[in-house]
Amino acid sequence: MHQELLTKARMAKEASRSLAYISTGAKNKALLAMADSLEKKSAEILQANARDMEAAAEKGITGALLDRLRLTEARVAEMANGLREVARLPDPVGEMLSMWRRPNGLEIGQMRVPLGVVGIIYEARPNVTVDAAALCLKAGNAVLLRGGSEAINSNLAIAGIISKAAQDSGLPEGTITILEDTSRSVVNEMMKLNDYIDVLIPRGGAGLIKAVVENATVPVIETGVGNCHVYVDQYADLDKARAVVVNAKCQRPGVCNAAETLLVHKNVAAQFLPGVLEELRSRGVEVRGCSETAKIVQWVKNAGEEDFAAEFLDLIIAVRVVNDLKEALEHIYRYGTKHSESIITENYTAARQFLQRVDAAAVYVNASTRFTDGHQFGFGAEIGISTQKLHARGPMGLKELTTIKYVVYGDGQVRE
Repeated sequence: MHQELLTKARMAKEASRSLAYISTGAKNKALLAMADSLEKKSAEILQANARDMEAAAEKGITGALLDRLRLTEARVAEMANGLREVARLPDPVGEMLSMWRRPNGLEIGQMRVPLGVVGIIYEARPNVTVDAAALCLKAGNAVLLRGGSEAINSNLAIAGIISKAAQDSGLPEGTITILEDTSRSVVNEMMKLNDYIDVLIPRGGAGLIKAVVENATVPVIETGVGNCHVYVDQYADLDKARAVVVNAKCQRPGVCNAAETLLVHKNVAAQFLPGVLEELRSRGVEVRGCSETAKIVQWVKNAGEEDFAAEFLDLIIAVRVVNDLKEALEHIYRYGTKHSESIITENYTAARQFLQRVDAAAVYVNASTRFTDGHQFGFGAEIGISTQKLHARGPMGLKELTTIKYVVYGDGQVRE
């Protein structure tokens, strides 16, 4: 057993005991102090991030993935504002979800309580360090962070700053803890640390998520790979469709809610595809199309089966012309990852059918898939986007970081 992991897991477990009942005011005070510290020490964070960026460039990491790693003054300010936004959110801990009275006089209720210790295993996204810490703290949990080696300098700087601010505000040591060892063996041990970790949440690529889901004995909330689609229906407003497609692909291509495949109804393909694909190309997007797409726009590359199944996380898009809504639904069922799917249509019936029949965490009508995000949904931040169906689905905010316990009020009742 790695000594660092064991020591920090024990600290987190001990901290979780008092965090479970600490006051809302104390938690909010810590969150605001963390936000102030981030802004005051922005230069220190950016220096650490510059070392990570330099190392990543030397390894040949692509532009889109570099963008996930890159921090700027604006992004640090955004993280600080996220902490303040979480502080403004209602505290879920102690909320009574329901209560009922039994014939024998017992009053039985469901109370929202923290999960305990939340372990986060994530890759090259330093903002996850702040988002995870903020949400776990507000929901009364201790958090044990294990970031990827690509962002180790950034993560250590950020975690050190916010952890100290939380402790200086009166929260227990171990409230926010990060592992310095980024080796795979630490992850393997972390996945089996049932005595100290109550739930694991992996955030990263398909390989990381698959490894955690298949090997962990600690309960896992599975965050999802995003092979997201935009379907342009025959009844679409094509100007609206063009804006949505370009945004969904280009606004930030290296994230899981970016569109990876464009589906277009055959009746509007000839009118729609030349303009939108040219705009995508002008923005640096590589277009890989089916044979019907290639008949309309000759310069596209041929799309293979693997392209329609891919989460590119880059300026690449697969395009397919479909005969009707049914074929679009079948394509999404076959290749989708149950993350985020969008239809562009002015037809009420088509919109309803798409909403009802697509099995995904977030389903859109006439909007970009890029909105599948805790900030955009009003959660202040998110711990990840769950594509599973148990406990939590979609962007996970404060309530998804709690569970329930039954509270029972009696007056001397005994069971006969």
